[in-house]
Amino acid sequence: MAKEVLNALDVAKTQWYHFTAIIIAGMGFFTDAYDLFCISLVTKLLGRIYYHVDGAAKPGTLPPNVSAAVNGVAFIGTLSGQLFFGWLGDKMGRKKVYGMTLLIMVLCSVGSGLSFGHTPESVMTTLCFFRFCLGFGIGGDYPLSATIMSEYSNKKTRGAFIAAVFAMQGFGILAGGIFAIMIAAIFKAYFDSPSYAVDPIRSTVPQADFVWRIIVMVGALPAALTYYWRMKMPETARYTALVAKNTAQAAADMSKVLQVDIQAEPEIEEKKKYGLFSQEFLSRHGLHLLGTTTTWFLLDIAFYSQNLFQKDIFSAVGWIPPAQTMNALDEVYKIARAQTLIALCSTVPGYWCTVILIDRIGRFTIQLMGFFFMTVFMFALAIPYDYWTHKENRIGFVVLYSLTFFFANFGPNATTFVVPAEIFPARFRSTCHGISSAAGKLGAIVGAFGFLYLAQNKDKSKADAGYPAGIGVQNSLIVLGVVNILGFGFTFLVPEANGKSLEEMSGENEEDEVEVNEELEPSHSNNQRTESLV
Repeated sequence: MAKEVLNALDVAKTQWYHFTAIIIAGMGFFTDAYDLFCISLVTKLLGRIYYHVDGAAKPGTLPPNVSAAVNGVAFIGTLSGQLFFGWLGDKMGRKKVYGMTLLIMVLCSVGSGLSFGHTPESVMTTLCFFRFCLGFGIGGDYPLSATIMSEYSNKKTRGAFIAAVFAMQGFGILAGGIFAIMIAAIFKAYFDSPSYAVDPIRSTVPQADFVWRIIVMVGALPAALTYYWRMKMPETARYTALVAKNTAQAAADMSKVLQVDIQAEPEIEEKKKYGLFSQEFLSRHGLHLLGTTTTWFLLDIAFYSQNLFQKDIFSAVGWIPPAQTMNALDEVYKIARAQTLIALCSTVPGYWCTVILIDRIGRFTIQLMGFFFMTVFMFALAIPYDYWTHKENRIGFVVLYSLTFFFANFGPNATTFVVPAEIFPARFRSTCHGISSAAGKLGAIVGAFGFLYLAQNKDKSKADAGYPAGIGVQNSLIVLGVVNILGFGFTFLVPEANGKSLEEMSGENEEDEVEVNEELEPSHSNNQRTESLV
């Protein structure tokens, strides 16, 4: 029994260590977002460098299978890492595993930029290998960061603290765009070249090969800078007390962190508790797990298909000029500028609106509202799609497109991360968050791979080289709108955790009460026997 330690955490005032934990965990997410999304800034450049075709009217592009691999392999790694490190975090403890994930991220970010060899096949193979391993490390950060932050937080501001860690993703996406703009501008200043239409060969300067390598490798820096501080964090008191069963150590750790004296209660030998996926687990938390997995899966289909391929959508409506009218570095600059504007105007504000309001209006309300408005804006883009393609209406298209991002982040993209860290018992918390986030990454894979083919022009002659005819951008947006409607419906399976303790949400308080009652019952029956004898 560790009620005193856990109550002290629940009612603790917001202190400096809370903000330190947000920064330490948040820098992992900053790196995650930078590493996952920076690839979409350089895929067009990779096509120009490694898949140039002499005499072609348009610059080289990555073949469909290579593009799918480069964009999707990190997601497959992430999904694997979420399941593996989520499980490991419950077995070994959050702290022991937390440093491993960061080391993998640092080493593989550097490896992604090295990409040994000179042929397209060798470069793409090594890039995909390191991005898979990078994803594996990033995957571990999801369940561990969420669980650590939820177990450190007080119940009054827990939602805001977990959401603040996740919101660092917005700054990671923004940093990726700004850094790509800077690198492209510097290389353009020193190595200017004509557009592809004027001179196909000279439009891609040899130095452009350094641009994409620098952009992907810089992701290692923020992760490396926070490694020392991650290693200094104590194990969470909830893991130490409820899973490792060491209330004395939990009390000592939290006394130091909270700077108050917490007395450990005498340990009571506990009966074996129900296991993951047992009948008892399914009756208590089965629907909750179904709710967290389905909503995250559906959200990520919509979110990642938009995010990874927004450059294609911008090109389709003319916000980025035709590829042949630009040189290679120009194209990187303009794609990065468009993505940075979206991040600055909608992604970052959306995340921080969630941080500010999540403990006031609750997770459930924010998630329902987010799915609702994403549906509305998707249909507003899709139904009059031909109208938006006219030059005079492009700004309106970008505004509506930005609003879908805003309500994804001030909505289910943040809440699907927060809720699984609050509603499951401590001994399964990291595993269940890993399962939920892995379902999300499965959705991201469906969105990324599916949208790549779906969004192609219905006329095969107008589709990208190597792709079959698709259903077009308009119909793809309608499909994404339907996906959001389903997300709205499945949200009703997820309970509201606002203002409640983790033990109250997970039912661990009830388990403890049952154990105490069982311990009292024998002595109570003994008393009754004595009385009857008298």
